Amino acid sequence: MTDHQDHCHELVADCRLRAATDLFAHTWDPVVLAALRPGPRRRRELRATIGGISDKVLTDTLKRLLSNGLIDRHAHAEAPPRVEYSLTGLGQSLVEGPMTALGRWAIEHSDELLEAQESALQRAQDRAVTPPESQRSERTPSGRPLRPPRKGWPAQGTA
Repeated sequence: MTDHQDHCHELVADCRLRAATDLFAHTWDPVVLAALRPGPRRRRELRATIGGISDKVLTDTLKRLLSNGLIDRHAHAEAPPRVEYSLTGLGQSLVEGPMTALGRWAIEHSDELLEAQESALQRAQDRAVTPPESQRSERTPSGRPLRPPRKGWPAQGTA
């Protein structure tokens, strides 16, 4: 292991791996990068291709991708003004490399992933619906739990 690798394991927050994985931390970043894969697009085309993204979120995403050097912004000198966004070499390498590999993994394992998520959701719902035996209480005819009587009040159902 090199000195840099040792340092990376000691200070994970400063690791280059974190900088790379941060590129996937924002939901729309990979989506916009994938939308730019076929070639340059205008903002309006991006929104139409992606669907479901607000103008503000698209603006924020484009700024973030520009600042990371993953896309270029080209303003054409014409009237009316025309701006196109395209992948840089760095952005292209991200899309063609890790994003393509992640896409292949998702296709190969999506059924397993969805089954695991559904199973976890079902377990959580079962726990929420059926409290442990120690927490179960008697219920009224409408299904609401009986509350313990207040001090000085008769118990529910005894008045």
